Amino acid sequence: MAREDNIIPAKKGEVRNPKGRPKGSRNRSTIVKYWLEMTKKGRNPITEMAEVLEIQDFMTLVQIVKALKGDLNAYRELMDSAYGRIENNVKLNANVNSSQMSQEEFLENLKRFKE
Repeated sequence: MAREDNIIPAKKGEVRNPKGRPKGSRNRSTIVKYWLEMTKKGRNPITEMAEVLEIQDFMTLVQIVKALKGDLNAYRELMDSAYGRIENNVKLNANVNSSQMSQEEFLENLKRFKE
């Protein structure tokens, strides 16, 4: 890893990697998507029937089976994929005029707020 004192910024118009990324090279997500979209004949774990499905469909079905057996992580991942991740946002609306408090009062209120 580079150290801060060892980093030299590029000069205007300077190209540090002149050849760049080779044409036709694929990034990791492209490769993963390619393999997930491959089809395979197998037994559907829910319907128990032989089917030809994409790998990603088999993986989703396996997650559903795990969730049905009580795997909370599988359930959470399925729900997040289907409906979006739930955010834990807490909105605080406190009307406090700290300009009229002494420093001791302010610190006492801050301490109570943190509890």
